[in-house]
Amino acid sequence: MTESIDSKQFACIIARFLDDKLGKDISILNIGHVSSLADYFVIVTGDSTPHVKALMESVKDQVKKRLGRMPVRMENDLRNRWDLLDYGDVVVHILHKEERETYAIEKFWNNAFSVSEDEWRELSKEYAIYD
Repeated sequence: MTESIDSKQFACIIARFLDDKLGKDISILNIGHVSSLADYFVIVTGDSTPHVKALMESVKDQVKKRLGRMPVRMENDLRNRWDLLDYGDVVVHILHKEERETYAIEKFWNNAFSVSEDEWRELSKEYAIYD
């Protein structure tokens, strides 16, 4: 099933998994044309420290179970208010609200292209649990 999934669809599927776990303000940035770090960033806000951790665990588990992929690396700050899952082509940033406002990833990467919510929902619809 994963052989036809490109980086963009993979980012969209991750956004879907985050949405299913009530992640807030999901944003997908196409950074491939401005950086060699990855092709896409998926950014999401968690309501609390436990929510940030739950989002990270859920994405990691769903991607492994449904797509057969494991992150290349994982990071989090000592207070677990910013978790990062690096899949090579897609990097997932899961942040507590205050950290998201402080670090303003979207503003830093303001020359990246955004994937609209309608587009990521369409590209990931076959992975929806609740639609």
